[in-house]
Parts: sequence; C-alpha cells; structure tokens
Amino acid sequence: MTKQITAIIVGAGHRALYYASYAKMHPESLKIVGVVDPNEFRRRMAAKEFGFSGAYCFKNVKELVKLPKLADAIINGTMDGDHVSTTLPLIARGYDILLEKPISVNEKDLLKLLKQSRKYRRKVMICHVLRYAPFYQKIKEYLKAGELGQLVNIQTTEHVSYHHMAVGFVRGKWNRKDKNNSSMLMSKSCHDLDLISWMESGIRPVAVSSFGSNMQFNKKNAPKGSGKYCLLDCKVEAKCPYSARKHYIWHPDRWSFYAWASLEHIAKPTIKQKIEALKSGSPFGRCVYRCDNNVVDHQSVVVEFEDGCTATHNMIGGVAKPTRSIHLIGTKGEIQGVLEENKFVIRKIDNRPGHEYSGKTVDLGSVSATFGGHGGGDLRMVKDFVAVAGGATPSISYTSIEDSIYGHLIGFRADLSMEKRKIAVIPRI
Repeated sequence: MTKQITAIIVGAGHRALYYASYAKMHPESLKIVGVVDPNEFRRRMAAKEFGFSGAYCFKNVKELVKLPKLADAIINGTMDGDHVSTTLPLIARGYDILLEKPISVNEKDLLKLLKQSRKYRRKVMICHVLRYAPFYQKIKEYLKAGELGQLVNIQTTEHVSYHHMAVGFVRGKWNRKDKNNSSMLMSKSCHDLDLISWMESGIRPVAVSSFGSNMQFNKKNAPKGSGKYCLLDCKVEAKCPYSARKHYIWHPDRWSFYAWASLEHIAKPTIKQKIEALKSGSPFGRCVYRCDNNVVDHQSVVVEFEDGCTATHNMIGGVAKPTRSIHLIGTKGEIQGVLEENKFVIRKIDNRPGHEYSGKTVDLGSVSATFGGHGGGDLRMVKDFVAVAGGATPSISYTSIEDSIYGHLIGFRADLSMEKRKIAVIPRI
C-alpha cells in the first residue's frame, strides 16, 4: 500500500475538482489540503468541500510559492494558456504535478516545461485520460505483446456531438484561439494525437499535413429570422437544433458546469433565473451562427513516422452521435473498435479453405461509473498519479511529460500545416 499523498488544487474548475474528488473516494490515498484560484467563491467552495481552512486558500500561484512546500503534489486545472506559467514556479518549489492537457499552447513553452521538470527532477504527469480507459489500455497490451507485429497504419476518429461543439467551441471558452491560445485540435483532440503517438511508442513522428476549416458555425449559415440571442430576438428558435432552450433548459444537467457558471453563487437557480441569464448576456444564450468563434469545426491530420508507419486522425464537430474509434493495422494483424461500445475486434490472416481471415471480439463490458468519464479513464489516471507520486511503479498507461511531447508536436505542426497549406516537419527532441 502506498502512502497518502497530499495535493493542492490550482484552478478550481470542473476538471480539477473532478480529479480531486478521488480524495473523497480514497481518503487513505489522497488528501486535498489547499486551493489556488482567483475566484473567491470557488476558493471557499473548495475549502468547504475538502475540509481545509482559509489559510490554505490562495488567489494565485505567486502567493503559494512564497511559502514553504505545503503538499506533495499539485492538481493543475487552469486554462490552457496558463498551464506552463503556473507550473514552472511550482516545479521549482518542489511539487510533483498532475497537469491538465494540453501541456502548453505552443512548442516553446512545451520544451521549456520539459527542461524545467528534468532540472528539478519532478514528476509531471499529463491528463491524457484516454490512455487509462480499459478500451485503449487493453489494445495497448495486445500491441505490446506483439499481436499485430510492426504497425503499418493507425486510424483514429473523434466525432464531437452537436451539443458539445456548441457549448465548448462555438459559444464557450474554447471558441477563439486568440482568446484561449489553443486550437480546437489541441483543446479537443490532443487525446487522440497522444494515443497515436503512444501506440507507436518509441518511434518518432517526422512529418505531418493537415486540412480543416469552420464551415458550419458562421454568419453565412444563419437561418433567415435568426437573432443574436436564441431566447431574445430569434424568430426560428423553436425549429433550431442549436436552440439554447433545448440545450440548457431541456437538458439542465448536461453542461450545467459551463452553462450556469454565472449563477454558481446561487445554490439552486430556478428555471426563470436560467432563462433570464440566457437572455441577458450569457455567452451560452447566443446564436451558434452569430458567435465570435474562430476555431475549426472539422480537421483532418496525416502523420508519417520514422519507421514508415502512417497515421490519420479525423475530428468532426457537430455530429448527432459522439464517438471515438481506432483501427490499427500491423504486419501480423489488425485491431478495430469503438470506445463507446467498449469492445474491439482482433483480426488475423487465415488461409484455411473457406477462410479469408479469422478474428475474435474482446468485449470489456460496461464501464463502471466509479472511474468516471472518458471511457472510465479519468479516475484511473488519478489513481496512477497518486501511486507514482508515492513511489510506486507506473502503469502501462503512465502519461509522463517525456512520453507526451510528440503527441503535442504532432498537433502544433498539424495546425501549422493547415495554416501554411504545406507539409510540416516535426523536430527531433
């Protein structure tokens, strides 16, 4: 049994608080002892939730690092553009870090953080939670055992639902690269690019090309009679699948932590209060065709690896059914499956009379809610971080910063390729 790890939340948003909830389920393994957040309400909420005093509530990282080290580790759930600037001084102070993805919003900061983690010999683990989903973990185990031989091609897809696309990347806080500093590919699909790099673990990606655009959510597609706000001045709201009423009133719990952030000071906001918020300036009340978004709504990526293996990733936003899929093809066989189904098929060449190939299905059953979202990977990842911070051997899925660099470089260079409309070379690290 590993020792109990103490941790401080930096950025008390949805993701960090969810990771921290592991402490309530396993108090013998993890204890939350402090919080850093500029929002006083969130500081008070975290202190009440996890039972520490106001003396351990800080407005910013500068306040925290002025003091001697107060915990073993940090759960950093700040916004994308703040990841590196908040993590660097925490590493220097001696904390191990569980860092929300993406690591950074540019290559320079990515490599700066890697250098800092090595200098101070701190553990920096990235929240690539899909590695911990039983679906992907089991696929990796088969791959590592040599079932597929050498990989020839990797195909991944991420279909982002219409309601997730709208709340996060059209109306929400990831809708502008110049505001959030992160592209949609890096905000949403760095998971998938990490999986591609992880499946080819140890093999360097050398080049990437990419195409994408925002062809759906823009003013030219605004229906006749639409207004700036769904519930204020729109004449076609009742027929629109992106109506704010349908997304956030009819489904009040689906994206509540985003849609009702402006009402978080009210314990139980009424329907009337929610509707009024959507009418009176909430970004989530806006028409999806008349927002200020400038990130893509779909993007395709093609990668070449040093050993000749190629990979593709297709991210499409605004679909009816959200899914992630993967298809690995090797010299000895292939694996194909869908995350949401939690099963995959292994196929091998079979030259017996009457056969073309043979295969078996690996069905992992239902995903236990105990381990949270992302196919059950969220809290399994926290469990591994706690174990590693306590000195245990990392699992097969361990997402160290060193093993997460190339997935990020694929994403940064893919965006560069899309912008410049030419193949981008990936540097050797």
